[in-house]
Order: sequence, then structure tokens, then C-alpha cells
Amino acid sequence: MRAVWILVALVLLAAPGCGVGPGESRAGGAELRVTRDFGRERLASATKDTIAETDTVMRFLRAERRVETRYGGAFVQSIDDLKSTEAGGRRDWFYWVNGLEAAEGAAEYELSKGDVVQWDHRRWEATMRVPAIVGAYPEPFLNGVKGKRIPTRVECDQADGFACKEVLRRLAERGVTASLATLGAGSGAEVARVLVAPFTAIRRVRSASILAEGPRASGVFARFVREGTVLELLDDLGRPVRSAPPGTGLLAATAPEEGGPLWMVTGVDAQGVEAAARALDPVTLRDAFAVAVTPDGAVRLPLEDGAR
Repeated sequence: MRAVWILVALVLLAAPGCGVGPGESRAGGAELRVTRDFGRERLASATKDTIAETDTVMRFLRAERRVETRYGGAFVQSIDDLKSTEAGGRRDWFYWVNGLEAAEGAAEYELSKGDVVQWDHRRWEATMRVPAIVGAYPEPFLNGVKGKRIPTRVECDQADGFACKEVLRRLAERGVTASLATLGAGSGAEVARVLVAPFTAIRRVRSASILAEGPRASGVFARFVREGTVLELLDDLGRPVRSAPPGTGLLAATAPEEGGPLWMVTGVDAQGVEAAARALDPVTLRDAFAVAVTPDGAVRLPLEDGAR
């Protein structure tokens, strides 16, 4: 178990900096969100109107919430008295910036204009890593990563179809200019991709095909089976709870090592993809890890298993 703690400490957080002044302010602010159980419960939120040169994710958190750390300040033990579980437990604090899991410690991650920082207290038996979440939408498309806005490309199997046009329209409403390409266009580290198609088509894109493999591979608590024709909705432990009905869509994100952010507006059929496209808005997606859009409405994933 000690190895797990050390791994989390090294990957997620680094010791807070000390002895530095506030630095010069940068224009634009940032937002802090604190949630639990995969974003299902919102615990706190705060905003900064301006950002100093020395502001980091850790400094922002400490300025707004009560924080306890372990391992010499390298690991967040609690936020507002909600603790990581002790040895043998399986609940810890993780963070994302603009919907992307950080590759460096919170004390090293410098804030940039428009950053949305989400800390979530969650179980990690099913997977330690969740590379990307949809809950910061319209990020990362609006302000990008570390202050660098990256081009957005929408890839559709039917460029003239409703779902493709709806995704482009909704992105434009949020100030995001996106180019249009055919499904499976070459990837690149400097491009944020949005795939719009049923999973039977999307699964031919290698970086998206992992949605058939479960959360340990994709970080998404849903899984397409039977060659992409059935969508299983999973619980906190990665166990199938139920199969979604026809007409169900899925909004999910990941971050392939070989490219930029990858979002999928997909579903079990064309009707499901259209439903997912209609759900592409900040209210529906706020704080969520992924969202299934059933004929009865949006459902946040993972599904609850009845235990905290």
C-alpha cells in the first residue's frame, strides 16, 4: 500500500513552494471546484479575478479551503475535513485542470487565465487514472492547456447530419472556433479532437476504441460491447449495472498519450448521437466525469453503487 501512496504523491502533487512573493498579476481569473464521488456532489466553489505569476493549483486550493497534507506536504490528506482513507482504503483526492488530469504536482502547476480546477474525492479501485473528464466544458476548447489555446477539430461520419452541425453550433455559442474533418483524420498533439458518430464508426479510430475496454483503459465508466451496438453503464467499481436502451448517447473524454484531448459525442445509434449532441452544454456537463443521455434524460457516470 505504501507504494500506492508514493505513486499518488509523485503523480498528483508536489510539495508546495515557499518563500516567494505574489509576483505580477496576469489578466483573467480562474475557478476552483471541489466535489466528491466522481463529481456527483458539489462541495465548494470559488473564483479568482486575477492570477499572480506565482499562483499554482495548490496555492489556489489553500487560499480557499482548509487543507491538510501528508508526506511533507506532497499529498492532500483532506479538504475541509474530508479525508483520504488511511492505509488499506480506496478513496483519495485527485485534480484536473480544464478537464485534463495534470501530469505534474499541484504545487508546480501554474494557473493560467480561464483555468477551471476541479478536485474530486473518489474511489479508485476501478482505475487510478482518469485522463480527462467532461465537467469543465467548454474547456479545454476555449482556453486550452497552460494558457495555450489549441485548435479544435470536429470529426464526423456525416458532415451534413444534425449531430455534426449541432456540435459545431454549440461550440461556436461558447466562443470556440472549430474546423470540420472526416472521422479518423490524422491526430496531432496540438489539436483537440471531437468525434461525432455512433460507436460502431468511432471504434475504428484507435484512440477512441478503448471505450470498449472499460475504465482501466479509458477512464470512462461506460463500455460498448457486442461490436459497439450495446452500451453498458458501470458503477464506481467498474461493474455493469445496466445496458442502456436504444437511442442512448454518450459524452466522454480521454487524453491519448500520442495526441491532444479527445472528446467523443457518440452513442449506440444515430438517435443516441443526436441526443448526446443536444446535451453538449455547461449546465448538463458541469463537474461530470462522463454523461450518458438516455431517452429519459442525462445520467452521470459512474452510476452509484449505493455505498460511499
